[in-house]
Amino acid sequence: MSTPRSLREAWIALAGLSAVFLFEMLDNSILNVALPTIGRDLNTSTTALQWVSNSYAVVFGGLMLVFGAVADRFGRRRVMLAGLVLLGVASLATVFVTSVAALIAVRSVMGVAAAMTTPGSIALAFRLFEGDDLRVRAMTLISTVGLVGLAIGPPLGGFVLAVADWQVLLLVNVPIAVLAIIGIGRGVQPDTEADLHRDPADILGGVLGTATIVLALVVPTFFVERGTGSWLPWTAAALTAAAAVLYVVRARAASHPLLDPKLVARPLVASGLAYKAATGLAAAGLTYLVTLQLQLDWGWSPALAAAGMLPQVVVLIAAGPLVNRFVRRTGLDRAAWLGAACVVAGLAVYALLGRLGYLPVALALVLVAVGIRVVGAVAGVNVLKGLPENRTSIGAALVDTASQVTAAAGVAVSGTVLAVMFSGGIAQHGWSGLQTAQFENAITVGGLLLTAMSAALAGWAFLHARKAGLLDGRLRSAVSG
Repeated sequence: MSTPRSLREAWIALAGLSAVFLFEMLDNSILNVALPTIGRDLNTSTTALQWVSNSYAVVFGGLMLVFGAVADRFGRRRVMLAGLVLLGVASLATVFVTSVAALIAVRSVMGVAAAMTTPGSIALAFRLFEGDDLRVRAMTLISTVGLVGLAIGPPLGGFVLAVADWQVLLLVNVPIAVLAIIGIGRGVQPDTEADLHRDPADILGGVLGTATIVLALVVPTFFVERGTGSWLPWTAAALTAAAAVLYVVRARAASHPLLDPKLVARPLVASGLAYKAATGLAAAGLTYLVTLQLQLDWGWSPALAAAGMLPQVVVLIAAGPLVNRFVRRTGLDRAAWLGAACVVAGLAVYALLGRLGYLPVALALVLVAVGIRVVGAVAGVNVLKGLPENRTSIGAALVDTASQVTAAAGVAVSGTVLAVMFSGGIAQHGWSGLQTAQFENAITVGGLLLTAMSAALAGWAFLHARKAGLLDGRLRSAVSG
């Protein structure tokens, strides 16, 4: 089969891959609206209800690298189709759920399905085309579809709950899975032997890597829930660090590690992951702080607060065509650091001016959204360009993992600062003047910390991207000479 020369020639495959990303973005956003209803229906505690969402995110994030490695060995299309079948079956099983434990189990299985399918959407989109321009346009299209799902999830969920049971919300995944299966089955060719590798699987490395990521995703929740005075989050953080060290030791010693540190250290790969981490940290941290500010500090209703987030949503959805033209004019490397600079600038605006009124908050949301849109289109392309062709799935999994882990870190930083600086129950009505001042100081400090962390990641990424450009230039000179 010849390589598509336009997006139109690959529309069947792109429809299937877009459906996969739609599932990832729509799933949690549509379910969050139903959590109060689920809590009443299943008579569950607040902690158990939180794990309805967390179980999916933790399993998803923890298993992405493992299934990325599996896909590179046994076939990306094959693993993705198997994951889509599992998604459809797990979604249908929701009909039979009668307890919160059963729902958490179903959500965990759906997390497994997401880990099998989501990284493949980036890897297969990258492999569909040969030129960077088409690759960026394809990833922009796929991400736009997903962002539409993120935007329509809450209102769609509210409408469905007005006329049907909450289980219907998860049944929405069934037709999405069917569409994805048809599109990928018809539009994507199976991997050839030359596209795969048969290195022995590093089972111990897989266990250590999964444990590290799972712990890294759980620790922020412990800090936000228990606070810095509890022993549990600090113990979990120490276990995370220990698991990470053991994984690195194992990866360096193993003949065929799950993820070779030398591949991650490649300048183009390292820069792409750092850019993605910078935006993941910023997006989650800023959204967390702004949501609390609008509702708790300024007293906006949930509906009005949702409207207050619209500048970010509009930019994320509508900026696709502009991003494509921008990347074509500036090139991948310049687009990446300019996008990261927008993210850092948005965080700085919020930290320094956010307490003054809604206008600087809206400006911060727009700047960060622009940066996320640009970096999201180019960072994945750079990571996959920097890896061997038979490692594209684990590369795509790396991109998603970097975003997931740093998003959790962004919420943890924001939540920990609030826990330390705010006295009393933050969700209680009738704040005193002192509490209002404490909250406003906390969002300033939290915003400045996020700005510094995001700027450090972006600066590190810029230096490695520049190093990659210098190495590439030397290689071309040597070849031409």
